[in-house]
Amino acid sequence: MTSTSVRFESGAVGTWGEPDTFEVTRERIAAYAAATNDPIAAHLAGDIGSPIFAIVPSFMSIMQVAFTVAPPEVAMRVVHGEQDFRFHRPIRPGDVISTRAKPIGFAGASNGTSAAFLLECRDADGEVVNEQYMTAFFRGVDVGETVGVLAPSHKFDEALRATDPVAVVTQHVDDDQTFRYAPASGDPMPIHTDEDAARGAGLPGIIAHGLCTQAFTSWAVLTSVADGDTARLKRHAVRFAKPVLPGQDITTTIWRAGSADGITSYAFETTVDGTVVVKDGLAEITD
Repeated sequence: MTSTSVRFESGAVGTWGEPDTFEVTRERIAAYAAATNDPIAAHLAGDIGSPIFAIVPSFMSIMQVAFTVAPPEVAMRVVHGEQDFRFHRPIRPGDVISTRAKPIGFAGASNGTSAAFLLECRDADGEVVNEQYMTAFFRGVDVGETVGVLAPSHKFDEALRATDPVAVVTQHVDDDQTFRYAPASGDPMPIHTDEDAARGAGLPGIIAHGLCTQAFTSWAVLTSVADGDTARLKRHAVRFAKPVLPGQDITTTIWRAGSADGITSYAFETTVDGTVVVKDGLAEITD
């Protein structure tokens, strides 16, 4: 049942949280790669962070600001709605990453409320390493208003379906995937590791972390159209459409969407048994 009695804090929109600092180690990079079944040797060796590893140094910053907007009582209604990474360079061992985050807006709707956040990650020299737009979706909570702005669009161009995909990649989500991913990522949400908590939140059972699924799609893209070269990936954005369950196979279909200024764009979507679980996927690769 949709609730309109919940209020979000509009005064928090646009306010940066305190920076959080994270020291990157080779071991943590390698652990994240292993927890996402990443086949790229440089990731597994800890030489270079896989693209979605970028969430690890910034996770505490988003947790810090998420509930400056949303009240704590709706915490178990939240799922990851969208994630959009903009990469300036890959993360490497020895980096000291400082992340700050701020809410940029929220919008209520009949099926729930979307809240958008901007994260900015810098290295010890103050140079931007990556920026992230994260959208949280609070199921069944309609705040009845729109404040600020939501994250930039990366909508799939339906005309691409009339063209042949450049790659189709099928991957298996292991039965123990969430139990490996939780410590490697630092994400403790119980809906990913506790059956009762997941069902209590209205889910069919334990679900895969959205960012774990995104990590799968990122290495599908890298191995298919970028020769496994992490440094060539400049943007990776997804919208999470349905939960992925442990034990399922996911299939990511990739289309070439266009090219300009030395960057080729690829659109993709991910399905389970024909049902879309990740939509509006966008990857930008330097030529």
